[in-house]
Amino acid sequence: MRGKDRTQGSGQGSGQGSGQGSGQGLGKSGHLDFPRPLTTVDVVIFAILDDRLQVLLVQRPAGEDEPFPLSLALPGGFVDVAKDRDLAACAARKLKEKSGVSSPYLEQLGSWGSATRDPRGWSATHAYFALIPPDASVLTSDARWCPIGAGFKEKLAFDHGEILASAIQRLRNKVEYTSLPAYLMPAEFTLPDLQRVYEIVLDRPLEKSAFRTRILSADMIEPVANMRRGPNRPAQLYRLRKGRDPVYFVRTFNPPE
Repeated sequence: MRGKDRTQGSGQGSGQGSGQGSGQGLGKSGHLDFPRPLTTVDVVIFAILDDRLQVLLVQRPAGEDEPFPLSLALPGGFVDVAKDRDLAACAARKLKEKSGVSSPYLEQLGSWGSATRDPRGWSATHAYFALIPPDASVLTSDARWCPIGAGFKEKLAFDHGEILASAIQRLRNKVEYTSLPAYLMPAEFTLPDLQRVYEIVLDRPLEKSAFRTRILSADMIEPVANMRRGPNRPAQLYRLRKGRDPVYFVRTFNPPE
């Protein structure tokens, strides 16, 4: 949670020194009688496609009453109090609606809120990022994958550009010392495949021998019976251990000397 998005109470209206209890703001019927902010959840969905890190974006609907009509945006929407037991459930629902999959990895990124981020009124969004395999998604008609890199020039709706930048930085920072790229892999993969995904996210090469030693010693993947056959020696295929939590390494990955 980002510090600037959190507010500290002054005691006024909290029952501390004001003589007013927690029922302040409740009408005679027991309902809140003051304006409430719009509450949404947005999800930054990453995948590796065409040997590039890509993010899933959706096109907003047309219409004069729609904010940022036809602009690209992150998948998301309003919290549904009848369906969503918590924010994570809302994020998982939005992920499923737009990508057709349930992510093997979903992490809360932070919260963004202000009176100006949404022209409809005071708005707060709770952002998550998700990692999905390249062969898993079945997109809705308004969704598309966009490569991330120096050529990314899409102007996103609301403050989604800031949220996306924060998610990219969080992902790259965590990839330095975790096994998160394993959640971006297809069902079966080789060690060079996994190393390549690390290198794509980090945007730098890694030393092959040290990478292999670290990954195998972490017990995060397991060999399968199949081998990948080609013009060279057959390569062992692996898969992520079922239910395996992310591995946190004591050192960051080093580039080749």
